[in-house]
Amino acid sequence: MELLAFFQSHWSEAVGLTLQHLRLVGASVGIAIVTGVPLGIYVSQKESLAEFILALAGMVMTIPSIAMFGILIPILSLINQGIGFLPAVIALILYSELPIIRNTYLAIKNVDPSVRDAAVGMGMTPRQRLLKVELPIAIPVIMAGVRVAVVMTIGIGAIAAYIGAGGLGVYIAQGISNSYTTMIQAGAVAVSVLAICADVILASVQRLYTPKRQATT
Repeated sequence: MELLAFFQSHWSEAVGLTLQHLRLVGASVGIAIVTGVPLGIYVSQKESLAEFILALAGMVMTIPSIAMFGILIPILSLINQGIGFLPAVIALILYSELPIIRNTYLAIKNVDPSVRDAAVGMGMTPRQRLLKVELPIAIPVIMAGVRVAVVMTIGIGAIAAYIGAGGLGVYIAQGISNSYTTMIQAGAVAVSVLAICADVILASVQRLYTPKRQATT
């Protein structure tokens, strides 16, 4: 009951923090998609480079989020951006890259060779084969990587409140500093609900782009 009463009395504030959180996640994952998908496609043709890139991205994932912010703050302080939106976005981009690059790489690599051979037999150039054959087949797997990145980023994004980036993590940070259990619960519940809603929406998009034969197997 206390939790419900908290949301009722802080409704407009909660909506504002949710929009901040979405802005943070949207910018981070959007940039990760724009950079990660082309990189995943490129390394799918360069096996030795793929091992290095995936290992590097995996190493980034092992760095605790607080430590990542601690690394970025002194670096970005050189341009007076040590706290706030920019370091949070950069950190979240780095965390989002692995599932997007890995799924793109695997999706392109696992395209049926007979499909590629058929495209070559039709006289398609490598670019045409990629855009008209390989990517449409790979989209469901790439979308699965995006789903993982979004849900993970929503959770990690809550920590960004500690460096002044805003978002729903503000409730958790303020609740801990003030020993206000209801506020902590409100922040945790709001982040969880946001992650679940995002996953459901992206799952629907993924099913939309999944061929019926592939969806039933």
